[in-house]
Amino acid sequence: MSFVPLEIEEYCIHHSTHPSKVAKDLMHFTRSSVHGSNMLIGEMEGSVLKFLIKLGRVKTIIELGTYTGYSALVMAEALPDDGKLITIDLNPETSKIAQSYWDQSPHGKKIQLILKPGLQALETLKGEYDLFFIDADKNNYPNYLQWALRHLSPHGLIITDNTLWSGKVLKSGVDKQTDSIREHNEMARLLEGYTKTLLPIRDGMYLIQKN
Repeated sequence: MSFVPLEIEEYCIHHSTHPSKVAKDLMHFTRSSVHGSNMLIGEMEGSVLKFLIKLGRVKTIIELGTYTGYSALVMAEALPDDGKLITIDLNPETSKIAQSYWDQSPHGKKIQLILKPGLQALETLKGEYDLFFIDADKNNYPNYLQWALRHLSPHGLIITDNTLWSGKVLKSGVDKQTDSIREHNEMARLLEGYTKTLLPIRDGMYLIQKN
């Protein structure tokens, strides 16, 4: 879902830096051939992610929710040559598609896939990371945010997708997923020592950065 008219979003995409041909091919393949293609972040959100990675001079990323690998690839394209992106997912079929496109890109070498449930995968990781992109199972959004806060580098950035959830976050008790996203958003709102902004880009992007 987009919270701006489609023609405005397309105009913005046209006037923004475009993804690589490999990323575009992956996007088109996903939309035409893969179930659940509404989960794809799309060019506008991808452009914002790349801009933030460049602006923040990000070198290490953890992504929760790989799907077919489009977001991982566009973020990897913005990383420096020695950058590293760890992406976590539990679907072997969509992950196989992702790997097949990463292998076509010179930036694919920056990406490491962990094929496990999110919380199990995080248990295997240590250290601090410059950016977290949370776009996995919504019921664990509060847990993912808590883990990210504990492992965020100085001035690191957390970006959580789908934080408007097609507008359903305006009401409580809609369903468990919505309530989990609302809990995440309220946790973020109440954080001290962080700068936060919830953007109505696509289905909502919540940006949280250490002061």
